[in-house]
Amino acid sequence: MKPRPLIALSLLLALSINAAAIDHKGITSSQAGAGRFTLIEDGQPVRILADADDDKGVLIAVANLQQDFGRVSGRVADLISTPQGNPIIVGTLGSTYIKRLVASGKLDVSELQGKWEKYLICFVENPFEGVEEALVITGSDKRGTIYGIYELSEQIGVSPWYDWADVPVSHKSELSIEKGVYTAGEPAVKYRGLFLNDEAPCLTGWVKYTYGTDYGDHNFYARVFELILRLRGNFMWPAMWGWSFYADDPLNSQTANEMGIIMGTSHHEPMARNHQEWARNRDEYGVWDYNSNQKVIDKFFREGIERAQGTEDLITIGMRGDGDTALGGSEGHDDELTPQDEQNIALLKKVFRNQRRIIRQVSGKAPEKTQQVWAIYKEVQRYYDLGLRAPDDAIMLLSDDNWGDVKKLPNAEERKHPGGWGMYYHVDYVGAPRNTKFTNVTPIQNLWEQLSLTYEYGVDKLWVLNVGDLKPMEYPISLYMSMAWDPTRYTADNLLDHAREFCAEAFGEKEADEAARILNLYSKYNGRVTPEMLDRSTYNLCTGEWKSVTDDYLRLEAEALRQYLRIDEAAKDAYYQLILFPVQSQANLYDMYYSQAMNHKLFAENNPDANYWADRVEACFARDAELCKQYNTELAGGKWNHFMDQKKIGYTSWNDNFPADTLPEIYRIEDLSAGSYVFEPSCGYVAIEAEHYWTAEAPAGHEWKVIPYMGRTRSGLSVMPRIDEPDGAQLNYKLSIPEDVKEVTVHVIVKSTLPFKDATGHCYTVSLDGGEASEVNFNWDLTEDTRYVYSVMYPTVARRVVESCVTLPVGAGEDGKHILSLSPLDPAIVFEKIVVDWGGYEASYLFGEESPSIRTNVQ
Repeated sequence: MKPRPLIALSLLLALSINAAAIDHKGITSSQAGAGRFTLIEDGQPVRILADADDDKGVLIAVANLQQDFGRVSGRVADLISTPQGNPIIVGTLGSTYIKRLVASGKLDVSELQGKWEKYLICFVENPFEGVEEALVITGSDKRGTIYGIYELSEQIGVSPWYDWADVPVSHKSELSIEKGVYTAGEPAVKYRGLFLNDEAPCLTGWVKYTYGTDYGDHNFYARVFELILRLRGNFMWPAMWGWSFYADDPLNSQTANEMGIIMGTSHHEPMARNHQEWARNRDEYGVWDYNSNQKVIDKFFREGIERAQGTEDLITIGMRGDGDTALGGSEGHDDELTPQDEQNIALLKKVFRNQRRIIRQVSGKAPEKTQQVWAIYKEVQRYYDLGLRAPDDAIMLLSDDNWGDVKKLPNAEERKHPGGWGMYYHVDYVGAPRNTKFTNVTPIQNLWEQLSLTYEYGVDKLWVLNVGDLKPMEYPISLYMSMAWDPTRYTADNLLDHAREFCAEAFGEKEADEAARILNLYSKYNGRVTPEMLDRSTYNLCTGEWKSVTDDYLRLEAEALRQYLRIDEAAKDAYYQLILFPVQSQANLYDMYYSQAMNHKLFAENNPDANYWADRVEACFARDAELCKQYNTELAGGKWNHFMDQKKIGYTSWNDNFPADTLPEIYRIEDLSAGSYVFEPSCGYVAIEAEHYWTAEAPAGHEWKVIPYMGRTRSGLSVMPRIDEPDGAQLNYKLSIPEDVKEVTVHVIVKSTLPFKDATGHCYTVSLDGGEASEVNFNWDLTEDTRYVYSVMYPTVARRVVESCVTLPVGAGEDGKHILSLSPLDPAIVFEKIVVDWGGYEASYLFGEESPSIRTNVQ
């Protein structure tokens, strides 16, 4: 696996801290030798020395590093309390062993002084008595140290997604690291995190299945926190639809604080209180209205700030309506200041003052000593545009339009705001025009373009990403976190390098290019329209657009399946959830809605082929359920059960308030009797499948029999039984021909039947409008006669059809319609297709697409 690159410290003198990372190939290797430090030897990992009094979060990360060595080597790394052997020494600035190394002059930490979340990985000779050398991981603060620890985990082959996406870990019995001094610098964005939102039914169902709880407890959140830290994030808004992070499990907040995660509450949950804490107690609290219920609400706010003391919680200030709704009377205006606007703005100024008074009173410090954020979301942006401002020290949190397009960025004057700016961004959304929850629909390019734009405009204090259930947004989460750390590393020229690095780590170098290509394409295709918005009318059926986009997906599915079948068994679960399922599920939905479009079109034409497409709709609908069931119950042994419970078929309004996925509307033609097709011209010709006749006549004891799927396109049609002469057999085809056409060329395509009955050949006749019939002997030269065997017979039978052309005059017809007749004169002639051309037909291997047809006898 290819771990993410590090920046060598020696390069920092020449490069800014956020310069593009340098790819140090061979940092970790199975090869030992001079200039390398041994991490694993003969299956035994190096020992780890850490200060037992270091921050709890550092020690949790150390314990995970011990397990990571076990994942790689099969043996968990030992934790030691005194220097011995050649260990990994871990510690934050000021911890026991780091202080000793600094005091002895063995470790230079000047690059860490005063820095935010920065780490160094370096090598020290003779750090302590009896120790020849050590690898040292130290951070400017606890998260700096934690990131250094997890950096080493990734370098030895443990992906941040080893748990949440089952990315496999390659076994290594020997492993060493190139000696040097490494760092990733400081993060470009100070607070970088995720928002679990819209979490029902998938995440809530999975948590119930996995933990037996109706809410996310500290065990669940610890897994999320670990992922965030491994991705070098530091912040989180917890799930809030039906859960209450603080009230559901008192250990939730403690776990976050211990592990090093800075908690916040979402854009409509001020003062470290979850909305559910109010909603569950409305009978006691009353209405969420600051005008009429200020005393109770202020008490509610105060309790939140009291509870947050001693944590790093980032406090949301301001106020919206009850349950993520707008303040009363605040919607429906443009830029005109109304009396209601004035009232709401005055109310929010009052809320700001009172909230900061509460913060001062509870903390005993000036309010600016407690980091705050004001979310400029939905109607709140209107108030900002009308002049409302947060206190100078608060972060101004802007937002996108819920679909990945930033709504506002600060101008040069606004960028002077001392508290800085943030961005609330979505890859999952519940709201108009439809919910976006089922799968990743964010093109790589869109996310990069909007976030790099955001950073260019100085928005670098807080980035928070709405990820819904977390899965299946694994890739956009990774790209988002990478950009939050260094938004300048990836450009329009090298953007897909990120996808390739992600795939190389997950599936190996050999498969990285192809997996990244598929990942990029499915993200692009999914970004065209969400599964929830997709329906039979999305694409143009008549121009062939619908078929083209469906074919794109089906081709991509085949390519993804081909790669899935050949990759290492250990990587299959990861590949299935990160690549194959997103492609298969969406390809199937496209197939279903395309089939529905075809069903509706053909039903309107009274074409019994409508039934074929109805069957296909039903089959795709059933397959969707099977794909989701497979994800839920078979993937990783059922580990992710319920993550694919999300509904997406059956929307009638913006939300998913319908009982279950619903079979799309389809129609069936009940009268399936053969015949009665009428053909209209298209582009100067008519192409007809042989089975789509107007009438068919057969001698007594015989019948015209359709042989399904025969030939190059749809079927073959032949008189059976074939032991007798087909005297009197005839096929009649009804079609329109423009009045000014006086002559047509008729192409008749039959199976390449050999002259088994009569060596002189088998014949049929062709006539138009009852005119003189032209006789065609189509197989007289399909023999092994030396004159024909190589020049005619073999090439013809290899292509399996014989095309014969007859030029016929156009008769008077009736009501603008004409009758073309075919009559077999010998048995076993199989008709496959007919093309009637008056100048528009261009030769094609499949003899053109069948013209639009109508079953006129079906009402």
